[in-house]
Amino acid sequence: MSDTGQHIKNIEMLIRSHYPIIYIVSSEEQRVVTAVQQISQRLERRNYHWSCLSGLTPYPAPPDRAGDGPMNSGTEEPADALQEIMRHNQPAIFVFKDFHHYLAQNDPKIIRWLREAAQRFPGSQRTLILTGSVLSLPPDLEKDVAVVDFPLPGAEELGALLDGMARQVAGNPRLSIDLSGNAREEILKASHGLTLVEARNAFTKSLMLKGRLGAEQLPDILEEKKNIIRKSGYLDYYEPEVGMEDIGGLENLKTWLTKRKQVFSDQATAFGLPAPRGVLLLGVQGCGKSVCVKAISSLWGLPLLRLDIGRIFDARVGGSEENIRRAIAISERIAPCILWIDEIDKAFGGQAGDSTDGGIAKRVMATFLTWMGEKVSPVFVAATANNIASLPSELLRKGRFDEIFFVDIPTEPERQNILDIHLRRRGREPGNYNLASLSQT
Repeated sequence: MSDTGQHIKNIEMLIRSHYPIIYIVSSEEQRVVTAVQQISQRLERRNYHWSCLSGLTPYPAPPDRAGDGPMNSGTEEPADALQEIMRHNQPAIFVFKDFHHYLAQNDPKIIRWLREAAQRFPGSQRTLILTGSVLSLPPDLEKDVAVVDFPLPGAEELGALLDGMARQVAGNPRLSIDLSGNAREEILKASHGLTLVEARNAFTKSLMLKGRLGAEQLPDILEEKKNIIRKSGYLDYYEPEVGMEDIGGLENLKTWLTKRKQVFSDQATAFGLPAPRGVLLLGVQGCGKSVCVKAISSLWGLPLLRLDIGRIFDARVGGSEENIRRAIAISERIAPCILWIDEIDKAFGGQAGDSTDGGIAKRVMATFLTWMGEKVSPVFVAATANNIASLPSELLRKGRFDEIFFVDIPTEPERQNILDIHLRRRGREPGNYNLASLSQT
């Protein structure tokens, strides 16, 4: 069963178990709506939807009411709609859309109506489903609401979308979709992390620009992922500019990375090999730690995302913690990838006893460390630091980073190697220079 299928099954089980309120976190409203409609049909319950524009309406709308206003006039306001469903005594599932906006306001009237529903709905075959693109839950409701994260589409749903588009363009002399060989698998792998809308847009864009969609159009699909990163505001995408051949010395690091080059492949996953978790590169400034991180991206052929910790912190209560969770979620959407945290000692160092910011940095660090310790997605964390003494001990323990490498000042043979690399990069023949003499200065 796909991840989406399992989550739909879990939602149905919560409804069957008489959970009164379920909060589904997803940016794909239509997929959630479709899933809830399928559950409603299996359980033979009526389905009602609410939005601030249409109010409370039956779903799907009866033919004679399609395009009409709300089922009950005056239910456009959330409190009025909640009061209305309390009067409804028949088995039903109510879907309230974009409700995270109203929960974030901590409106006492809305919270009170939700608590009333939590008390009256159990055993009545009535279920209230709240949807939102982010999780925003007041403390008063934490014990009354079941939270479900609706996953992004997997290979099965993306494959159905791709196959459907291939059938649509079949016979069109100007458009073609080539799914022969490994093309279909490569396209689906590149599309991992996209919503159905984003994937459809990426496929359609390639068809409109190139007239075809195949393995050679993978860069067009990856461009859609870059747009996701740009829109986040917390992550930067780096194109691979250097390789391991551009790094002098550091043979232990190179060997370690080369041995793990194939761990992210489908064969390694099928064999059961766990993906490496990350490395911490320590050393003085200017010794090439950042270049090493960029070279990992080139060696492994994975996207490189740089997390800007400075953009994470927010003056809003709970805003910083939500921002770090969003940045993590985006990196998991792009996975497999490399998440680069430059100078992590400045971001998290010395925060354990610092209370001048109200504990914000401490909570952000706790959120990030918990994710590092429990993550199952293939996100490889590559962090650099100059001062290990300022890093909290819980960051350095095994289970968060696989290895810690010290990037020292290069030795004389390594300096010769570095000079050789830079001379060749500039079109010069290293044999024309006395590298042994130059490396001693």
